[in-house]
Amino acid sequence: MDLDGAKVLGRAGLLSPVRPDRLLGMALAVARWGLTPATGYAAGAARHPDRSALVDDEGSLTYRELDQRTDRLAGELRARGVEVGSPVGLLARNGRGFVEAAVAISKAGGDLLFLNTGSAGGQIAQVLDREQAVALVHDAEFADLLDEATPGRVSITTEELGKLAATSELRPPPKTGHQTRMVILTSGTTGAPRGAARSSASIDDVVAMLSRIPLRTGETTVIACPVFHAWGLGHLTLSMLLGSTVVLTRKFDPDRVLSLVAEHTATALVVVPVMLDLLVRAHAGHDTSSLRVIASSGSALPGNLATRTLEAFGPVLYNLYGSTEVAYAAVATPEELAKDPKTAGKPPLGVTLRVVDEGGQDCPPGTAGRLFVGSGLAFAGYTDGSDKDRLDGLVATGDLGVVGDDGLLTVLGRDDDMVVIGGENVYPNQVEDVLLGHPGVRDVAITAAEDSSYGVKLIAHVVGDASEEDLKALVKDKVARFAVPREFRYLDELPRNATGKVLKKDLA
Repeated sequence: MDLDGAKVLGRAGLLSPVRPDRLLGMALAVARWGLTPATGYAAGAARHPDRSALVDDEGSLTYRELDQRTDRLAGELRARGVEVGSPVGLLARNGRGFVEAAVAISKAGGDLLFLNTGSAGGQIAQVLDREQAVALVHDAEFADLLDEATPGRVSITTEELGKLAATSELRPPPKTGHQTRMVILTSGTTGAPRGAARSSASIDDVVAMLSRIPLRTGETTVIACPVFHAWGLGHLTLSMLLGSTVVLTRKFDPDRVLSLVAEHTATALVVVPVMLDLLVRAHAGHDTSSLRVIASSGSALPGNLATRTLEAFGPVLYNLYGSTEVAYAAVATPEELAKDPKTAGKPPLGVTLRVVDEGGQDCPPGTAGRLFVGSGLAFAGYTDGSDKDRLDGLVATGDLGVVGDDGLLTVLGRDDDMVVIGGENVYPNQVEDVLLGHPGVRDVAITAAEDSSYGVKLIAHVVGDASEEDLKALVKDKVARFAVPREFRYLDELPRNATGKVLKKDLA
């Protein structure tokens, strides 16, 4: 770590003096487990044992309580056959059940497979079989989905683990010599979800995030988005290392989330864009003055959402551009979003971002090309043996983008979404943004289909009551005639996954 990295950690409060006995306990936790889910609460129990670590719908737990409860559970999991390197599936909503299971599996030496709570039973079984999971930990509410998933493997509910965490014998888990491998599923918006394997984080990865998002030690973070996916999980892990109090609620409700911010005087709120839109609509009457950071990621900020968020909450919005595969690529600060609401910002400290042409050569500023990213958290490849395109050690995001003279990145859309109509390049997300500017459009997604006359046509899937004629005129005026969708389909809602991404494969 260089001087710049040290300054970042200093600003976050991570370099403040620690009593020698507590420092030893922290060092032992890192030596035992590395920077894994097991480490955060063990180190926190050594440094600030009585600080609130987690608040959920069931109440509050301190760092000491979480550390001891997960020590007990690690022993229970080992007794049930979870051995060093054993893959264990985890299917749970936001709350202590998820957190304690993840930490206990890590302490037991198992590898973590995070499952999507929105998946169908057959899909869960397929993923567990593919990843050769020996055990499955799940919320009781999902039991009916799992008939195909449980035969041949250990199955236990988070509710059962919760009881064991309070009653089992407290023994330090054995040192396994294994750093937990974590597998996060891709969103599956265009096909079946794949497993993206990640190793443990390093201090450089913590520095990268904190260099662009000013989180600090000992504060309170409300994580509204699912913690089974990369964005929520990353903030859960970061909050452990910062010694923060994390507030979770099982299901998202905008008024409930805003009330939690006020009740706990939270300084940070972690969301995905579809949640952010609902929070902006519901913010009136809620005290959110304690917020210093609203961190959003998971998909592009649609329409004028960035501007509306800054107007509603003040200059606190930080939008991260990344993916399950590359982790973080760029972060836009409130000042940058005020200047350009569509910017993806700049790369964090230590992250490499390149815009390249079809020949793999760097594009000059202002020229669009494919995006490649390198960071310490980039994935090691899909668990089925396939991989993303790579260039000089960097991983393709799958998007096209352009970096301006000011160093700010603009993402144009997926490189396989761009269509050519009348010899002109059309990016569907740009058309979506224009349509979302109409007051009669609540939601929209653009897909492309073959057309006998034009080769390709755009189809607009609209939630709202704006007329087709008005929307065609708007696109013609704001983009171009060739970008006007040739077909409009009106829906009650768009199909979305648990992280809010539109499932375009379901839009026939």
